Amino acid sequence: MGFDAETFSSADDFLRFPHIRRTACLVTDINMPGMSGIDLHRRLVALGKSIPTVLITAFPEKNVRASALGADIVGCLTKPFGEQVLLDCIHTALALGNEGERGS
Repeated sequence: MGFDAETFSSADDFLRFPHIRRTACLVTDINMPGMSGIDLHRRLVALGKSIPTVLITAFPEKNVRASALGADIVGCLTKPFGEQVLLDCIHTALALGNEGERGS
């Protein structure tokens, strides 16, 4: 789709990524071994790193908690979801990130 993408085996691996500040969009599962996607988001906020984020889950009841996390959560998708829905969320995240850069 033309995106430069990185994958990580865990939330902790992402947090150790030396170029984390260049991350324009984060797509993460809510339920992961170790640190959850929600906990990852909270950690980023606590570190002052606002990254537009798309959360995904196979457990829709988690959506209620996720929707209350803040303006940088651009979507919370329930599996299975269509490719276009994910792409729309990513485009929204990238546009949100670009607005933040212009406002800086």
